[in-house]
Amino acid sequence: MIRVVIAEDQGMVLGALASLLALEPDIDVVGRAPDGLAALDSVRSLAPDVLLSDIEMPGLTGIEVAARLTEERSPTRVLIVTTFGRAGYLRRAIGAGVCGYLLKDSPADKLADAIRQVARGGRVIDSSLAATAAFAPPDPLTDRERAVLRLAQDGQSNKEIARTLELSPGTVRNYLSEAAAKLGASNRIEASRIAREQGWL
Repeated sequence: MIRVVIAEDQGMVLGALASLLALEPDIDVVGRAPDGLAALDSVRSLAPDVLLSDIEMPGLTGIEVAARLTEERSPTRVLIVTTFGRAGYLRRAIGAGVCGYLLKDSPADKLADAIRQVARGGRVIDSSLAATAAFAPPDPLTDRERAVLRLAQDGQSNKEIARTLELSPGTVRNYLSEAAAKLGASNRIEASRIAREQGWL
């Protein structure tokens, strides 16, 4: 049996994925996680063969979870299933150690086959997205700039971001200015929009 943990913050989608995979005779859903931190805890405690994860989740994104697991040398392999068909996300996911990347509009049988292939040590990447990613511009943001932009996008002030990330407000201001300059944006809102459209957030 292939042991799988599913990480998805939308309850209905989480339930649907679990029900879908329950129909497969060789796949056992051993855990469900509603956010990135719970996904990380579930993988650490349950040691599944595959973590099936969304990207955008509270706490940690699916890409950040994959990066943590890679750092920890976890044997669990990560398969991303997302609505975001953006080259920037795919590049960051591969850099974080993700073994598979599928879009949620893929056929149901393709998901089960992807889990089997990833569990066997293979890689599965949506073919149309892989072709797009080959010609996409590289991500210019640092991890810290990305974190600051993500919080700015959520409406946090420089002081609130500084408290969250344990930085000074001046340092936050510098990160926002550097990110905006790299993206050719006139302000933090435009910088966040550009970064999100490219899949860099």
